Amino acid sequence: MTTQEIILDAAEEVFAESGFHGATTRAIAEKAQANSALIHYYFGNKENLFEAVFARRSEAINEERSARLAEMHRGRAVTLEAVLDALLRPTVSLGRDPARGGAHYARLVVHVASGTDERSRRLTGERYNAIALRFIDEIAAVTPGLSRKDTVRCYMNAIAIGMSLMAPTGRAEDLSKGALRDDDIDAIIDGAVRFIAAGTRAIADAGGHGDGVEEYPGTPRQ
Repeated sequence: MTTQEIILDAAEEVFAESGFHGATTRAIAEKAQANSALIHYYFGNKENLFEAVFARRSEAINEERSARLAEMHRGRAVTLEAVLDALLRPTVSLGRDPARGGAHYARLVVHVASGTDERSRRLTGERYNAIALRFIDEIAAVTPGLSRKDTVRCYMNAIAIGMSLMAPTGRAEDLSKGALRDDDIDAIIDGAVRFIAAGTRAIADAGGHGDGVEEYPGTPRQ
């Protein structure tokens, strides 16, 4: 692992725990067991470091999403379930993988994607809008009767659900008295896909009757 990667891992953890304003380069350097001067050498300042942390994981997620979309279109009929799986699986899988940031990135991305400050809106737009529009087009293409406005709403609902599933909190296990396992990623994703697909089709079948419904405040924009 390179020095930059060690610093990025440490920064990801500190930013997740303390937020951008609460985190300090000193705390990040201590977590990385590195000299603070190295942070400035590689990244310049805290702002650039934060953006590098966010970019690293978002790029990995979007590369996998793009690969899954490409594979989905190779020689078989595309379904809404396949589109939603390609959207959710990279995010949920990364969030539950400690070797790739896991819960630290899950906390960070939820904070940024639901933020209303200029930095959060800019980072979310720069890192996720292009792939979001691709998935919105895919959802519309496989869901007859779904208006563009409702397609966007369905996409936003899918993202909100996906981000809520990124971190293994153990809550589902608690509520189900152990019947649901927090480590069964396939079951978690499959259940979310079925739920979102059913809701999306119900909205399409309603013929846009929900066009007057406003988006909930604070809805994540990933």
